[in-house]
Amino acid sequence: MQKTSARALWTTGIGQASLREDILQPLRPGEALVRTLYSGLSRGTERLVFNGEVPPAEYRRMRAPLMAGDFPFPVKYGYAAVGVVMDGPDSLRDRTVFCLHPHQDRFIAPAEMLAVVAEGVTPRRAIFAANMETALNAVWDSAAGPGDRIVIIGAGVVGLLIGRIAARLPGAEVTVVDVDNSREGIAGALGCAFAQPEAAPTGADVVFHASVTPQGLASAIHCAGFEATIVEVSWFGDRATPVPLGGAFHSQRLRLISSQVGSVAASRRARWDFARRRATAMALLADPALDGLITEEIAFDNLAAALPRLFAPGAPGLQTLVRY
Repeated sequence: MQKTSARALWTTGIGQASLREDILQPLRPGEALVRTLYSGLSRGTERLVFNGEVPPAEYRRMRAPLMAGDFPFPVKYGYAAVGVVMDGPDSLRDRTVFCLHPHQDRFIAPAEMLAVVAEGVTPRRAIFAANMETALNAVWDSAAGPGDRIVIIGAGVVGLLIGRIAARLPGAEVTVVDVDNSREGIAGALGCAFAQPEAAPTGADVVFHASVTPQGLASAIHCAGFEATIVEVSWFGDRATPVPLGGAFHSQRLRLISSQVGSVAASRRARWDFARRRATAMALLADPALDGLITEEIAFDNLAAALPRLFAPGAPGLQTLVRY
């Protein structure tokens, strides 16, 4: 293959981004060339990158597998690309695949990093593969089970995906809590009840916090029952986060744990590798109800100019789909 150009989204400064031309080198054995169909924009992690809020101490751990550049800027960042294999191993050629790759119209990736999109999963919905892995890992970390009363604070993409998995546990009572009433419909479509923070249920067996706000974390602690587990899924970047450990936190013997997708949950680690978890997350996307999480579609050509609006505090909507 001759050298081929591609266009990629680069974050160049605080609140600044542009499309730049990248040169793709000839394929090496074990690599594949992918033409991107869609990518997903993360309003959590990518917002932190865009705003220059990645702490220096986390620069190494925050690197995405196929990102380019270095924190804070300039950096090519992202991890939810879906495309068609144009060249590479015969077993992958012409297949639709998911890859942890930044926003770019064509890219080269190691073949082992490409996950074939499962039967019954549309290319648009496949952009949620990484988010679903995060949600699946969080549910494993929580040890939630049938019949549990489960509360999720924060009706963003990850919170709602956790809700969808939890709602499928037999007999589980699942409530998603958010200040934005517009999320009630999608929560209901995913099998979850919905509540504003002031009406959130208490006495929960398991609580997930996914709102990325100190107020949400306080609500999570308030909702937890005696000896319940609170799973912190939010990542706050370099922001200090007050944790209300007074009141009933100790008398209720609450357990506050973290969940992060970079390692397979301890309860599964002896038997599950990343490939098995990724394949399971992909299969869970064969669910048309998840299409409701996509609330905006934008052309790749317009992405850089739209980022300040999409990442603005309180910006409406859930998942932005980037179309190539």
